Amino acid sequence: MADFETVILEKMEEEHIAKISLNRPDRLNAFNPQMQDEFSQAIEDVDQDDNMRVLIVTGVGRGFCSGADVGGLGQQDQGGEQSRHSGRYPDQLRRNFKHVQRFILGLQRLEKPVIGMINGVAVGAGFDLAAACDIRIGSPNSRFMVAFIRVGLFPGYGGTWLYPRILNNVGKAAELLFTGDFLESEEALKNGALNHLVPAEELENFTMDMAKKIASGPPIAMRLAKLMLYRGLEMDLETAMLMAATAESITLTSEDHAEGIAAFRERRAANYIGR
Repeated sequence: MADFETVILEKMEEEHIAKISLNRPDRLNAFNPQMQDEFSQAIEDVDQDDNMRVLIVTGVGRGFCSGADVGGLGQQDQGGEQSRHSGRYPDQLRRNFKHVQRFILGLQRLEKPVIGMINGVAVGAGFDLAAACDIRIGSPNSRFMVAFIRVGLFPGYGGTWLYPRILNNVGKAAELLFTGDFLESEEALKNGALNHLVPAEELENFTMDMAKKIASGPPIAMRLAKLMLYRGLEMDLETAMLMAATAESITLTSEDHAEGIAAFRERRAANYIGR
């Protein structure tokens, strides 16, 4: 397992749970180029580890992620590397976004459920990151803001696709996009940006309990369910049904299905192995 400076990757082997923590607390976990690369590498590590069945994403300190590090916009960052959001040539900037968007696509493509433990502010790219998680659990400290409009920018991390889908409300997504107003925790829960809202002191335990529950499930069925959850958003019903038949054929012939039936009949917890 790789060592990182700007993210912390933990693996709970017995529980089959991985956790990636953004680790720039002095900057409220704002993304710089190093964090973008290390976060993407950590996601790839989890993707390749068949023992990991669930991923938790969170931030160290009092922030989840405050977006792109504005200290790097238009200048050299502290390590001397130019921000990927600065430069004279539009096409170079466009190509740079392949790097910065890699972790958003990585979470969506990861064939394992992703839980966002939203421990604080999620602003700009941080809101996009939270929206890219499959499930989001927050506390009264959780606050969301699109932010891009406040500095004359477009949401370059996928927000215009992500927001209306997690909010299930184009009007609310438009309001957040056009005003740059904060979405506070209670309203985030009401509008779907949070699945659960719990006291701050219970956030980690609540998230871990959900992660353990998901990790105890059948990995093959989980992978296929996540795949179809997102692909189905872009399909007509007939195509989705054809894909569902293919996916179900895989699960019906799996050892996990046989184990699930046996456990049901024997009134015991199933022990899924991902075959």
